[in-house]
Amino acid sequence: MKKLIVLADWASDSLTCQEIKISVEGFLKDSTNANISFVSSTPSTIHTSFLINQLVEDIERYGQPLETVIFQNTDPRLHSKTSIEKAAGALPVIMKLKSGIHLLGPNAGYDFSMIKPRIDELFTYSGVNEKGQFHSRDLYSRLSAYLMDYMEDELELEEIGLDNIPMLEGKHIGHIDNYGNIKTTMVEEDFKGKYEYGEIVGLQINQIVKKAKYVKNLFGGIPGELVIYPGSSGKKDNRFLEISVWRHFTEDKPTTGVDEFNHPKVGSEIVII
Repeated sequence: MKKLIVLADWASDSLTCQEIKISVEGFLKDSTNANISFVSSTPSTIHTSFLINQLVEDIERYGQPLETVIFQNTDPRLHSKTSIEKAAGALPVIMKLKSGIHLLGPNAGYDFSMIKPRIDELFTYSGVNEKGQFHSRDLYSRLSAYLMDYMEDELELEEIGLDNIPMLEGKHIGHIDNYGNIKTTMVEEDFKGKYEYGEIVGLQINQIVKKAKYVKNLFGGIPGELVIYPGSSGKKDNRFLEISVWRHFTEDKPTTGVDEFNHPKVGSEIVII
């Protein structure tokens, strides 16, 4: 049986997580050794995309791609601004990556954009019953269980083109960690030939303009200094850039990156000025 990682904007709610776990286990042939874990996102599809990308990066580097299923559910109903009959969500898709990882979930916004280059096959599933509002439990649990039990061939899938997955353009906040470090969708290559370590970079986030020093890591400047640096996420040879402040956390007000820009939302645009 494959392991299941559930990544969703409701995953911080313990009741919802338990309901999903109960439902998925109910569809499995044998749930005795089911391995189901949860990762919390926000309603930002850019945030979910960043988290999916990092999970895939880690699984392909350290884990077992052929034994892993990722179910994501961030679907703020971006496809409509009017009342939605039967709470219909975005198009349900199932995909297989070149590494063998299976993913499924609603194709909302940029949910899958950051892993688009890794996708080998993309399918839509038309057998979804739209009754009810709790689609994660009522619709996707069975699909997740089928993939965990190696039964994807028993699903009525229709292959679709990768043009159904939009490209993510521009520079954005991809994630904010528990220290308040801002993980961006910018990578080291974006600064290659433009900035050298030690130079100052102008940043605008959340309508706030700041200057940050480009350094090799979070601790490459001095305590209290706003810095931008290759962080811990992304590819080994082309990491995502992070923005933050080195703190000892003994200060009266140990502000970090998120404080410097007045607590911006994940997914917010970043402008280099």
